Amino acid sequence: MVGTTVALTTAGVLVCLVTAMLLDPKAEAGAGVAAPPAATRAGVAPAAPTSPAPPASGSPAAETPASATATATATATAAGTTSAAPQPSAKATPPAASNPARSSGRIQPGTTYKGVATAYAAADGNGACLFGPSDDLMIAAMNTTDYESSRACGAYVRVRAANGASITVRITNECPLPCAPGQLDLSEQAFAKLAALKTGRLPITWTLLSPRTSDTLSLRYKTGSSPHWCGIQVIDHRNPVARLEVRTGKGWQRLPRTDYNYFLSVDGSGCGGAIRITDIYGEQLTVDGTALLPNVAQPTRVQFAVH
Repeated sequence: MVGTTVALTTAGVLVCLVTAMLLDPKAEAGAGVAAPPAATRAGVAPAAPTSPAPPASGSPAAETPASATATATATATAAGTTSAAPQPSAKATPPAASNPARSSGRIQPGTTYKGVATAYAAADGNGACLFGPSDDLMIAAMNTTDYESSRACGAYVRVRAANGASITVRITNECPLPCAPGQLDLSEQAFAKLAALKTGRLPITWTLLSPRTSDTLSLRYKTGSSPHWCGIQVIDHRNPVARLEVRTGKGWQRLPRTDYNYFLSVDGSGCGGAIRITDIYGEQLTVDGTALLPNVAQPTRVQFAVH
């Protein structure tokens, strides 16, 4: 009888030990941990089914964007209605260790480039960058290599000819092949400041500028933009724009850039929300309060620093 009792007691103890081991919380330490989100493929340009096709290089634009002047209100062009565009709030973040470093790219500050200047009829001043018509025709088309998928759009460059003449132009267009690296296709008005148009091809050097300006930059959503898809453009920026990000529930998301100078959110992420813009020097500007108004230039209160 005593032997039976001891056996039962021993069996019970063993059962308790096995049960405790099975219920040990360390056995579930890895359960329920969410996998990290996949990295954003910022270099892949998404399709834009609702976006009009970009215009051919050097030809009139398929759409005529609204004026890029920095005004307190903007007029919507759709259906002939007038919409007040609230002025977005913005803040500038100077370059710091936590900010992106100076961006890599073909056009770099402090570098002198050699090439040739040619001339083209600029018409109303619009071009592949889709900034829209302009009264200032001191503009140029950048060769495709240095245009670098619209990274050169809006850049100010100082052009010097061998005869000592010089002029500052803004890049608003792309010069396709056979334009060679280093080549600038100047508006006829700009070329005439350097030499007679009959010269045809003029050896030049040129450098990037960071000019003083009283303008602040503006933002514009592309025609067809909605909460489900949008294109965003930066206008009147002092320095070339290196990247554009939108704020989403998962943080800042970098948008891919098109060769017609819009940054696309193919799934609508961040459309109508906060926008962060970085120039090639690494300075970041964060803009809040942009309205999702297609083809309306919305002025901000900030501008990139002079370099």
